[in-house]
Amino acid sequence: QVQLVESGGGLVQPGGSLRLSCAVSGSIFSIHTMGWYRQAPGKQRELVATITGGGSANYADSVKGRFTISGDSARNTVYLQMNSLKPEDTAVYYCNARVRFRTTPSLLNDYWGQGTQVTVSS
Repeated sequence: QVQLVESGGGLVQPGGSLRLSCAVSGSIFSIHTMGWYRQAPGKQRELVATITGGGSANYADSVKGRFTISGDSARNTVYLQMNSLKPEDTAVYYCNARVRFRTTPSLLNDYWGQGTQVTVSS
């Protein structure tokens, strides 16, 4: 069983900051990548940022320069530091982990957190 527990969402004013956290637990052989996705009402879920085990990060153009993704491999935890927040950042943010199991090391399996609401409003 694999579980992803998210925290850190909330209400913030435009220009403010939030930090999201996502901790992974379970019988995981290794984590290939972790990332953050978001979904606003009436819109499709979109990529925000991903990070590999080697520390290579990828960002959506809309958040580049404002958001930073980082990871703590010892704690199986990923973070998303969000600065200079805008109203258009308002969405439910979902943590994603792409993992390998010992029994099937050549396969990648996706797991998702429950989502955390981020609202940017004055």
